[in-house]
Amino acid sequence: MLINERDTRHERLLQVANEMMTAARTAPKGKGIDIIEVMMVTGETIDYLSKAMLKYSQETGMKFVIRDAKNILEAEAIVLIGTKSKVQNLNCGYCGFDTCAEKLTYPEVPCDLNTVDVGIAVGSACSVAADHRVDSRVMFSVGRVAQELNMMPGCSSIFGIPISGSTKNPFFDRVFKPTVISE
Repeated sequence: MLINERDTRHERLLQVANEMMTAARTAPKGKGIDIIEVMMVTGETIDYLSKAMLKYSQETGMKFVIRDAKNILEAEAIVLIGTKSKVQNLNCGYCGFDTCAEKLTYPEVPCDLNTVDVGIAVGSACSVAADHRVDSRVMFSVGRVAQELNMMPGCSSIFGIPISGSTKNPFFDRVFKPTVISE
């Protein structure tokens, strides 16, 4: 039997994405409390996310999001990693407030431990992609729009990691060419 790599690439990349999700889940947590959420985006949902990113760019004026929106169309899958917001009751002051009780009056300000936890999870997931020699890039723009679309209800600090198995990593050496967005 002969199996051409091109014929099995998609399935292998989905397997890597699954392993990335496991790595994110099992990544160390600042206080041992698991508030990380992890999802995989594939197929038509990538197209939907890309279109929403184009609209987001238009609404916010963040032109680089156009580049990222086009770029994710070259991904086989996108791993989304976010964190639920939960005060860890350490009164550490990292968030800028002296106590967690004081911080609670500003729910839009994230607990720094939540942010660190999502960063560690992203790093763990990216290490799996690197171990498998899979092209990837961390994109906060993808996560921000996923948050706008409520793809991960209750999550903030969401990051997207598109992956690809192409001849050249499509997520680097990208040239930004502003384009007109049409409805």
